[in-house]
Amino acid sequence: MLTKRIIPCLDIKDGRVVKGVKFVALRDAGDPADNAVVYDREGADEIVFLDITASSEHRSTLIDAVERTADAVFMPLTVGGGINELDDIKTLLRAGADKVSINTQAVLNPDFVKQASYRFGAQCIVVAIDAKRISASTEGGKSVAWEVYIYGGRKATGIDAVEWSQQMEHAGAGEILLTSIDRDGTKSGYDIELTAEITKRVGIPVIASGGAGNMEHFYEGFVRGGADACLAASLFHFRELSIKELKTYLQNKGVAIRPV
Repeated sequence: MLTKRIIPCLDIKDGRVVKGVKFVALRDAGDPADNAVVYDREGADEIVFLDITASSEHRSTLIDAVERTADAVFMPLTVGGGINELDDIKTLLRAGADKVSINTQAVLNPDFVKQASYRFGAQCIVVAIDAKRISASTEGGKSVAWEVYIYGGRKATGIDAVEWSQQMEHAGAGEILLTSIDRDGTKSGYDIELTAEITKRVGIPVIASGGAGNMEHFYEGFVRGGADACLAASLFHFRELSIKELKTYLQNKGVAIRPV
């Protein structure tokens, strides 16, 4: 059985780790490389580095911060933000990234993920989906749907998140990083309905993101949501929860997890 993964996320703005609520009201959480070292020692399975304003500011990811982070850790590193061309992916992989996360450009250029997967391999192509819950009318009344947002959660696309996840799998994505904008930073738990809806529709790993507030939320993300990995930020950044105690809790609950 494949083990479930615990992934700290470093949201980067101006070279610093930040964390907000629903993608706004950002507060400083330290240096990315320093944070990464702590998580590496604590037994994190991977780390995600997202330059959250790169796409909206129409610039490339901060390569220096990526290099320093990659040099500081031994666990797999996924980097996203400002990826617009295939050469951007090559640059990030050379800087030490193991995988890249693509969001805005996947929507703007539907062939981009296919081209990236063909050139670099599906194993290093992660498609990030930032989704917000909406109401959609159906013949039977109202049903829940989720809309894809781009540019760091700033622009709605009109794209259904569940259908988009399937399209991206077919395009060659090796993994989905699924963030609930509604739950981001709220500590109210992952959007289990959204996560489960996507995990049952795709055959590639899904990382649940947005809303972790306690250890039970991770358990729900894995068991009820069907996620292959659970990602969190503020819980770890502000030392409200250690990865070691979280893994011990999950092991005791019967979740297959890599020991620290």
